[in-house]
Amino acid sequence: MNATPSSCPRLVLAGNVIADLVIEVPALPERGGDVIGSRTELYAGGGFNALTAARRLGADAVYAGLHGTGPYGDLVRRSLADEGIATLHPVRTDGDTGFCVALVDAGGERTFVTSFGVDARMTAAETAALTGALRPGDTVQLSGYSLVMEVNGPLLSAFAAALPADVRVCFDPGPLVADIPASVLDPVLARTDWLSCNAREARLMSGHTEPRAAATALLGRLAPGAGVLVRADKDGCWLAAPGSDGVVHVPGFAVDAVDSNGAGDAHVGAFLALLGRGLDPLTAARGANAAAAYAVTRRGPATAPGVAELVAFLGDDPLSESLR
Repeated sequence: MNATPSSCPRLVLAGNVIADLVIEVPALPERGGDVIGSRTELYAGGGFNALTAARRLGADAVYAGLHGTGPYGDLVRRSLADEGIATLHPVRTDGDTGFCVALVDAGGERTFVTSFGVDARMTAAETAALTGALRPGDTVQLSGYSLVMEVNGPLLSAFAAALPADVRVCFDPGPLVADIPASVLDPVLARTDWLSCNAREARLMSGHTEPRAAATALLGRLAPGAGVLVRADKDGCWLAAPGSDGVVHVPGFAVDAVDSNGAGDAHVGAFLALLGRGLDPLTAARGANAAAAYAVTRRGPATAPGVAELVAFLGDDPLSESLR
């Protein structure tokens, strides 16, 4: 499905949607060894989860990354279409979309090996096409996974730095943030309107272990008027909203978690969608905490709720009235 003109602001992912091959194993094999997997799943991953979370809460969502010719590219396009998420670029015919192998051991620990495809080989013409397709009020989502790439990183950094003020930028640094060259990372941070990261990423970027101190320090790396979210899993998040007096803790929701895969993406996508619905940052952060809590109670990568599911999850919480 191709992107079509509309007057509504959109969430535009300038990142990667790839295939995730998840294999459950009793334990990782020793070097040179082998192990028999007990369960295998193949589905769209990467930025797909954040796009899906936003789309299910009513946002118009566009995938502005690359997708190739082959089984993984077909899977990505089919998954995007099933969720009503538009694509910006045509199919690349010089290779397939990349994939990630995730080995999940008996303790639930995940070990990843990623092999990128055409999604890691963006061109200047494609970033120019993305710039030309943006509309005032759009939110561009950037990921550290893209910035760490040798080809895409410099291109997307320059793209972000040149975006007009009427386009909002959200940056999720990801677990590889320490490997992003400063020449790529710093221009993105300078243009970021919302920085959303987990506690580990916040520590890597700020040097502070305590989330409040990390969020405060991260504000100093952004332009005036930007905001910071430090996600803390079951403990909710720490929010430094533009124009607010310092950092506040936004409590999470107690649930029995069965699968934490994609919870961070659900939080990011839900937060941006709720901001797009006109909610203030604190209310949107509470809604994002609820969406992430809902997501971890279900197995699978893209388990973020729709509006009806989120309202039912919240019950008589006053936040549910803001969502109706």
